[in-house]
Amino acid sequence: MDNSGKEKEANALMAEAEKKMKSSQSFFGALFGGSSKLEEACDMLVRAANMYKMAKNWCAAGNAFSQAAHLHLQMQSKHDAATNFIDAGNAFKKADPQEAINCLNRAIEIYTDMGRFTIAAKHHISIAEIYETELVDVDKAIAHYEQAADYYRGEESTSSANKCLLKVATYAAQLEQYQKAIEIYEQVGTHAMDSTLLKYSAKDHFFKAALCHFCVDHLNAKLAVQKYEEMFPAFSDSRECKLLKKLLDAWEEQNVDAYTDAVKEFDTISRLDQWLTTMLLRIKKTIQDEESDLR
Repeated sequence: MDNSGKEKEANALMAEAEKKMKSSQSFFGALFGGSSKLEEACDMLVRAANMYKMAKNWCAAGNAFSQAAHLHLQMQSKHDAATNFIDAGNAFKKADPQEAINCLNRAIEIYTDMGRFTIAAKHHISIAEIYETELVDVDKAIAHYEQAADYYRGEESTSSANKCLLKVATYAAQLEQYQKAIEIYEQVGTHAMDSTLLKYSAKDHFFKAALCHFCVDHLNAKLAVQKYEEMFPAFSDSRECKLLKKLLDAWEEQNVDAYTDAVKEFDTISRLDQWLTTMLLRIKKTIQDEESDLR
């Protein structure tokens, strides 16, 4: 199907909307139903935006939605304005990530002003994801995940908050901010072990916390493993706990081969993801560094 026709139709609607906006600002226009003309202009802008979307002209679609949002604000229709800013953000995501963030931030301002914190949190996650994938700015992604977690916690949505915090912990550990990651993994693990539904996932959180401890100091890791076993006895029987004990033994013996074998054995049953591989390699490097120091 030829989409250039859609783009022409959209351009015509944009021009028509512009006329409506101008006439609503004139003295007679304001006297004879200025606000209804603005409403008509809004409808035209949204229709134009949707046609631009069909023509895959994402920037033009984003701009049209953004203009509609500003008009809604003029008419004190906050909810409609926020919706249009989100639509604009979603269109810009495909062409201009920074502009997408600007639009989503405008929507968040409106939602927080209206006390709609759960929706605001959801859009902070959208911004965090843009920073993760498009703009590759981990620090900003972390900040938005933290803000989302904060809003979810305020609304008593603990599981949603924890999902965001786990993202923060993943990145914090990668950036070697181990203490921050440990606090989150322990907090989420403690919450999980008290829940019938989440109990099984607690061992993963304690495992990751222990690995972060291990990256800092092997004695810290040893004490942490003991603490987690006392807090959550089921942890002792997990493959994760058994691996940690083998790794601690290998570290104490400064035995790289035993360390590697333990990791390989674990990996044959539970595939290691990128994060775990990174952490385990960092710990392994400390054995090799210690060995070379002794020589």
